[in-house]
Amino acid sequence: MHRPDLETASPEVIGRVQLARVNELLEAVLPQNRFYAAKFGALTVPLSWDDFRRLPFTTKAELVEDQASMPPLGAIATYPPDRYTTYHQTSGTTGRPLVVLDTAESWDWWAECWRYVYAAAGVTARDRIFFAFSFGPFIGFWSAHETAHRLGAMVIPAGGLNSKSRLELLLRTQATVLLCTPTYALHLAEVAREHGLPIRDSAVRVTIHAGEPGASIPAVRARIEDAWGARTFDHAGGTEIGAYGYACERRDGLHVNEAEFIAEVLDADTGEPVADGARGELVITNLGRIGWPVIRYRTGDIVVAGTRGCGCGRTFLTLPGGLVGRTDDLIILRGVNVYPSAVEAIVRTFEIGEFRLVRSRNGTLDELTVEVEASEAVAAQLARALRERLAVRIPARAVPAGSLPRWELKARRLVDARLE
Repeated sequence: MHRPDLETASPEVIGRVQLARVNELLEAVLPQNRFYAAKFGALTVPLSWDDFRRLPFTTKAELVEDQASMPPLGAIATYPPDRYTTYHQTSGTTGRPLVVLDTAESWDWWAECWRYVYAAAGVTARDRIFFAFSFGPFIGFWSAHETAHRLGAMVIPAGGLNSKSRLELLLRTQATVLLCTPTYALHLAEVAREHGLPIRDSAVRVTIHAGEPGASIPAVRARIEDAWGARTFDHAGGTEIGAYGYACERRDGLHVNEAEFIAEVLDADTGEPVADGARGELVITNLGRIGWPVIRYRTGDIVVAGTRGCGCGRTFLTLPGGLVGRTDDLIILRGVNVYPSAVEAIVRTFEIGEFRLVRSRNGTLDELTVEVEASEAVAAQLARALRERLAVRIPARAVPAGSLPRWELKARRLVDARLE
């Protein structure tokens, strides 16, 4: 249930609610969920916070292996197949897709989580919400679509249309809210320029983005806002996790929805909590998805551990800068750690159409080249900026306009030429 009162509660109150919820979850899950019954053994409930922090982590590799060894659902499914009503699968960008199902109750929970996202962005029943994504098995914005109906807003689905047709529909329906990935918002702006479609003067006042970290990168957010003449909000979630993060009106990172999730920011190597302001891996426990729970789930997302004080008045944990990288995307260039999101933050300060990163190897050393749809002069300026900002040489190569791939969902801009 949507609990806006908890968004401004004290950390002690939030902690008590979370601990009670995780114990309720375990009491419901352990008698029926073979995956966690085997993983946790003879666990005695209720747990204290110290007990909770001693629980072993859950990883995606475990879930994939669980499903491969016991197809089609694996032992992670708490209930028999006939209890489930909604099918999803992960995008498969980092390996084999994982099938994830929801019961009717869990789907209600997803919808309640999205209420926080919409409320923080100021979206109400008076809005006309435009969904610019293909309606496939990837979770995408399906749960946002469900919640929009429950808000009483007008829902405008644009799956099955090409980009130009989507823009024409958006203008014709006078949509006020746009939902898509940040990459696709920029691509739509590119198509609008090509066809003379006045999106900056449209009725769109809010854009909400997920699937990539771009909407929390100031340069990317500024490009989207300038193109659309709207306020841009970030959101974070995952098929196996739920809709856990949202941007408030300050839009300087994400809040974790601590009414429905427990978030830990831990050292990826030691598993110990990092200090405020330090980077670590985000570990998530969802509290309302009994049919498909993940407990102490290692997301692989790198975040900055924030505080509970925000100018918006919310006391939910903040993640400054949103998702700043992935543990599996880290590139070490001559001793310097480089995340693709750090490169994008610099690329987006230039007039560049599309770009991609090509990872290669020179002897025993990793190399990185940025390919950009821009002039040779802009590419040279970008290379200098990358060296100045990241303290490592990263060449930039100009390529013809329109020659690089475009994406509707998650962009796959990192190409690993070492594997070729």
